[in-house]
Amino acid sequence: MACAIDVFDRSIVGYYRGPRCTAKDITGMLNEAIIRRQLQVIDDSNGHCIVIRTDNGPQFISNLFGEFCEKNNVFHERIPPRSPNYNAYIESFFSILERDLFRRYEFTYFEEAYYEIDEFMEFYNHRRYHGSLGRMSPLKFHEKYKDSGFPEEMALSL
Repeated sequence: MACAIDVFDRSIVGYYRGPRCTAKDITGMLNEAIIRRQLQVIDDSNGHCIVIRTDNGPQFISNLFGEFCEKNNVFHERIPPRSPNYNAYIESFFSILERDLFRRYEFTYFEEAYYEIDEFMEFYNHRRYHGSLGRMSPLKFHEKYKDSGFPEEMALSL
């Protein structure tokens, strides 16, 4: 599983679930997130529409991922090895996913897990309240602030 969280509104803007997690899977998921959020690729060579913070997994240091970032004007930050606290938003989300989903269910088939993951993501983004968002869901928080000036760059953690 791989997820991209928007650090402003805490929504999971993209996720991948599958038997393996390659650079192709990650770039496909991020491309869908860019389209879903209607982000504009900035033509200015110094501008970025997205900042992505990741660990140093093989999919994130691959040429394919680097080319994707360059093509889409994405600024890629890598955290130092063995320092998950530098990527706290996504690490926190994964602990919630572990506690609220994976420890509660036992899956026999991938399809069962995929179904429950999809249901959890819908719940997390649309109905789960966050104390850091004033007891609003990520979707409600996003809707409240979308017309009042989001940060100019979107920061994602993977």
